[in-house]
Amino acid sequence: MSMKILSKTLITVIEEELKKQVARLDEPHTQLYYEMLTYHMGWTGKDASEKVTGKRIRPLLVLLAASASGGDWQKVLPAAAAIELIHNFSLLHDDIQDNSETRRGRPTAWTIWGVAQAINAGDGMFILANMAMGDLAKDHPNETVLKGERIFQEACLNLTRGQHLDIDYEKRTNIDVADYWKMIGGKTATLIAASLELGALFGGANADLRLAYRDFGHYLGLAFQVQDDILGIWGDEAITGKSAASDLLEGKKSLPVLFGLEKGGGFAKRWQQGTLTEAEVPQLAKMLELEGARQMAQQAADQMTDLSLNALRQADPQGKAGDELFALAKRLLNRDA
Repeated sequence: MSMKILSKTLITVIEEELKKQVARLDEPHTQLYYEMLTYHMGWTGKDASEKVTGKRIRPLLVLLAASASGGDWQKVLPAAAAIELIHNFSLLHDDIQDNSETRRGRPTAWTIWGVAQAINAGDGMFILANMAMGDLAKDHPNETVLKGERIFQEACLNLTRGQHLDIDYEKRTNIDVADYWKMIGGKTATLIAASLELGALFGGANADLRLAYRDFGHYLGLAFQVQDDILGIWGDEAITGKSAASDLLEGKKSLPVLFGLEKGGGFAKRWQQGTLTEAEVPQLAKMLELEGARQMAQQAADQMTDLSLNALRQADPQGKAGDELFALAKRLLNRDA
């Protein structure tokens, strides 16, 4: 089976497993509840298609790590579903907390069914994720399942820690670069790290290899977020699909912005004066670049990329799944692996 065929096969079965897990709510008296979740997952409603389901990167990493560790990925499907359901739980709540009216070009759940019901839909997604983890007991020893549950729950807690910090940072003026790493370590990196560690665990990897897989995911998440921060200010809108002005207009405390604030130059002075206008953004982005923020952020992304790829080499993934992990890392990190 070639790498492309392997990934396509895995994505197909991931989608089937996710539908199976969400179908726990497919009962006559909870049809609306069920519809809210299937809509958010991109399966139903106007414009439902593969384009609005998301890339399913996290569950794909679970199955690739399991297979590359010598395990049977088919017996790890519930863990892959659990990770993706937790990710979507966070998105449902994020959309409310960020007051986002659209996601992937469609109205968000809260704009259709209201805040209260969307919060409940997120809660349901969280519970379904935990129930999916319980399904692993059919094919794995209880001791292994308990280890997996602990990894999963710690990741969930770290995810909420990261979200807490992200919200808290919006109001605080004393945030520095060190605070930034703490926040994205939870909000962005923790689920990617858990995806790989769970895959390795249920694939039969030993403790040292599981740690290497976890480190690969952790640094992969950090590098991905820093690259996203760079694109959020200097990216090509035609490629990213996102306005390069949005991060600065929203006052997002990304890594380049925090560097500029610590620098205390012209950018920091204007930022501290209050809300920016769209007309000012190009000049401020240029100012930030001249002050060294873009170079610093790119160096940080390169450092995290190197750490990620070194950890993946230490994990020594085997077979077609191992080849695909390196290829996927290359695509996500946008550099040669």
